[in-house]
Amino acid sequence: MSSKLTLLVVQAVILFPALLWKSYQLTRAPRDVARWMVTACLACFAAAYPLGLLAGDVNQPDPGRIVPLLFQHVFLCGLVFSLACFFLFSALPPARARRRALVEAAPLGTAILVMATVTVLVPDVPPAQYPRSAVSVFYLAADLYLTYGIASACFFARRYARGAAPRLARGLTVASVGFAIGALGGATLIAVVLVHWAGAAIPRLLVQATVWLVFPSAILLVVGLSYPGVATRLAAARVWWQHLRTYHRLRPLWTKLHEAFPEDALSRTPLGRWDALSVLGVHRRYYRRVIECRDGLVRLSPYVARSEDPLPDRLTAALRAHARREQVPEEPMPIAVPDGGSLDDDARELVTLSESLTG
Repeated sequence: MSSKLTLLVVQAVILFPALLWKSYQLTRAPRDVARWMVTACLACFAAAYPLGLLAGDVNQPDPGRIVPLLFQHVFLCGLVFSLACFFLFSALPPARARRRALVEAAPLGTAILVMATVTVLVPDVPPAQYPRSAVSVFYLAADLYLTYGIASACFFARRYARGAAPRLARGLTVASVGFAIGALGGATLIAVVLVHWAGAAIPRLLVQATVWLVFPSAILLVVGLSYPGVATRLAAARVWWQHLRTYHRLRPLWTKLHEAFPEDALSRTPLGRWDALSVLGVHRRYYRRVIECRDGLVRLSPYVARSEDPLPDRLTAALRAHARREQVPEEPMPIAVPDGGSLDDDARELVTLSESLTG
């Protein structure tokens, strides 16, 4: 597999899942203009990808058919424009962002107009016989706008990252590196076009530089824009896993207390099979189990003797005393008191107690 094909495969593997993810996020917040812009950016990238394969080598002014090239570059320009709008609508008030977006649309429209004009005027001949000047003007219009837009996006990303939340700041930093590499790649593409227009031989090193700059920059762009959402979901997954494990680790303590105080159950309606593994289902079970364990310990605490015996032994004896309905000889005493005031702090103490009952 050639190096270019490898980069294309890696790009596709990262791009299309990222587009699906952003589309899903968009359904959760359809009024978020900035999220619309990110989704549009990835959609344009996804649309340009197969057109690029159909059009041929887009990193040299030696094109395939002009029509696929036109649509590919329109989508690429739309990608860059969407990026600019993303930063504008994220960092500026809506009215000011709209005005600035209209300003940014002027160079976009100019580039598309030039490319469309060349497409209409180019003679109907095989691609190898396209006039050199037409091919050069086409690529020059596209590459000048792409380089301008990517450089602007790099500036906006670095500026916006300074005041952003940590995860978003890290994602924007990664994306800004991709933008910087992409702008450098755009400059090499412009150099290739100018050399070709002049009729000189294009240095092989210059052609390779466009591949090793443009494609990695695209990968960094997708990773950077997807990072905040992915990192948030990974953090949520860690919490989900922690709650699921805690729920099961509390089973020994909960079982004993539930047998003694069945009326303390917060809900007698069983959850569905799939709800038991869903995000909300696991959290609900976790919260209920922690609260039910604490309520049971509060009710059992008067039966727990103040002695030097280990707490698990005293707890077992207290359960037997409660079952026999013995008189309570002691005042209530605190059991498994957490250091902090959060539910998770309480859960950690209860887990320690629960696991001691099985030791």
